[in-house]
Amino acid sequence: MSFRLAAYAVCIDDGRVLLAHCASPTGDMSWTLPGGKVEHAQDPFDAVIREVAEETGCDAVVERLLGVDSRVIPVAEARSGIEHQNVGIFYQVRITGGTLRPEPNGVTTESVWTSIPAVTGLRRSSLVDVGLALAQTLPATGHVAPVAVGSLVQH
Repeated sequence: MSFRLAAYAVCIDDGRVLLAHCASPTGDMSWTLPGGKVEHAQDPFDAVIREVAEETGCDAVVERLLGVDSRVIPVAEARSGIEHQNVGIFYQVRITGGTLRPEPNGVTTESVWTSIPAVTGLRRSSLVDVGLALAQTLPATGHVAPVAVGSLVQH
């Protein structure tokens, strides 16, 4: 099984959420939250700020920890062909400056503010739904029920 620890930014402002449009290694496009892999010896708190800057061009500050999500992607659905576990740490983040732009030499082709109701019509990572659920419910345990993957929602 492969394993990844990642930090994700849930940036909500005036009924809109900041999403990143990403290309997979196979060329498929989907929307996700700004964020990504926590580098070796890096604090996830610092990783989410770095990822927002890299992927969107914006400066950000962490306002609070929202929660942690752990999901196992079965072999049949994993791009790598092996079972994969992703542990995501979700932070509520506020944008403080910068200008939205594509990620230089990266997989994020654009970042946009999207109305929260419009998210349901997008081809998106299940991480978007997890992050929004955490932000909207603020569960005391920092854990939401598993998000069903289907329709437009992709791993």
